[in-house]
Amino acid sequence: MTKPLQIACIADSTKIAQTAYHEIAKHYTIVDVTKKRRGDAGDAADVIVVLGGDGFMLQAMHHYMARNIPFYGMNCGTVGFLMNSYSPNRLTGRIEDARSHLLHPLRMYARNLHGKDYELLAINEVSLFRQSRQAAKIRITVDHVVRIPEMTSDGVLVSTPAGSTAYNSSAGGPIIPLGSNIIALTPLSPFRPRHWKGALLNHNSSVTFEVLDPEKRPVSAVADFTEVRDVVSVAVHEQQKTSIKLLFDPEHNLEERIIKEQFM
Repeated sequence: MTKPLQIACIADSTKIAQTAYHEIAKHYTIVDVTKKRRGDAGDAADVIVVLGGDGFMLQAMHHYMARNIPFYGMNCGTVGFLMNSYSPNRLTGRIEDARSHLLHPLRMYARNLHGKDYELLAINEVSLFRQSRQAAKIRITVDHVVRIPEMTSDGVLVSTPAGSTAYNSSAGGPIIPLGSNIIALTPLSPFRPRHWKGALLNHNSSVTFEVLDPEKRPVSAVADFTEVRDVVSVAVHEQQKTSIKLLFDPEHNLEERIIKEQFM
């Protein structure tokens, strides 16, 4: 006899997401998302259903990625790029029929002016921003080769394919298809080099940013939504050992969405 699908469900604090949660709880047995697998798995979750928008999905993936459980999102937010459409009907069947996409986050190593080190993961992007009225001055090194000795700009970011349609796209960066094994390096309002549009790099590349004159021109580094202020150096590379599985209805798969974004 096939074991029934064990569903955990988490919802954003918004009224629409909370209403959706209670509607799903009426029709399906919801297991505790915190229960870990032991032996035959028992009543541990097989999937995490996420109710909210892209921002809440990003938070959920960060919080539960170590569980190695797939995420199935249903949009109760605005854009919902990482989400499926919301409906309480035939939920277990939709999950079982869904197509999966593996995402690999970026790992950010940052050091601040006081010599403190930080290590964070980013599913969408790692971004550097100027903290003051003065433009940041940043040296960019790719795979131990200095590519830009001094960039003057509002900042710079490194984006994954999944994050390429978000802030990276708004900043003028390219939209990257899933499975392309590419990451994007995109400047934010560059003054020098004036016409530099960024670069596409192999996903195995290591990118290092050195903040020039960090006391006069302070810079923050942000891994998705976690900020480190007053950084002096930031190193970024893809964390290939970490995988996050997202589930999508066949008609709303993530790869097709990314392709569509390029023809909007």
